[in-house]
Amino acid sequence: MVRVSGSPVCRIAEVECKSVLNKSGIADYALNCYVGCEHGCRYCYARFATRFSHAGERWGSFVDVKVNAPQVLAHEVKRKRVGRVFVSSVCDGWQPEEAGYRLTRQCLEILLYYGFPITILTKSALAGRDLDLLSSKKGVEFGVTITTFDEGLRQLIEPRSAPPAERLAVLAEAKARGIRTYVFVGPLMPYLSDTEESMAQLLKAVREIGADHFYIDRLNPRFGVWPSLRDMLRVYFPHLVEEYRNILFDGRSRREYSQRLGSTAIRLVRKHGLDERMRLCF
Repeated sequence: MVRVSGSPVCRIAEVECKSVLNKSGIADYALNCYVGCEHGCRYCYARFATRFSHAGERWGSFVDVKVNAPQVLAHEVKRKRVGRVFVSSVCDGWQPEEAGYRLTRQCLEILLYYGFPITILTKSALAGRDLDLLSSKKGVEFGVTITTFDEGLRQLIEPRSAPPAERLAVLAEAKARGIRTYVFVGPLMPYLSDTEESMAQLLKAVREIGADHFYIDRLNPRFGVWPSLRDMLRVYFPHLVEEYRNILFDGRSRREYSQRLGSTAIRLVRKHGLDERMRLCF
């Protein structure tokens, strides 16, 4: 099955999985109903998955749909201890295919029924569809990733994700429903979205939305990220190619950059009165 979204072609394949509730370093478990992500974010760390499947394929050009995920999960929750589940760690659980397949929604229903606490992180406004399941549930937190309010930059680095205003609208609705909320600010892009002006705008949004807590993260050189960013930089920001290379791979440059970014973040967070809500990721 091939589906066109935006300009690139994304190949959609239906597959069956043997397990869907898997151990994770982010939480006790991670739930991913899809392999690959149509959002195609340039900086996505989930590219590491292409070391095991879809080797050589462009991230964002394929999605495997685990059509039996709810049935597999229904068996797994009966034999695994209750623990926090992160939705989703190597894809967006509400990427476009979820609108039709509704696999993430079905899995949420199962997890909630069996009392599993859930942490959600998404860049999709579609997640708002499932807030009805999460309202008044204990142990649930709902978060969105925000990297920039520059729409031109967003279209370059997160080409098929929802605009930030739509993500924040869903977060506001979640908060209004009594759901614990958070924002993942990052990864901040050197010289593009890590400026004081950009960071101040992001922190203002966090404060206005009333998120319970938020994370700030730098750009990290995970598997496959550099080639993806390098290709984009060469076309749109050629003067930054070597700057990025040094920040990502030169030890001294990376330490100095991280110290500057961390100091700026802490100062701006204090200025906005958000000290107790921040969790710096570096």
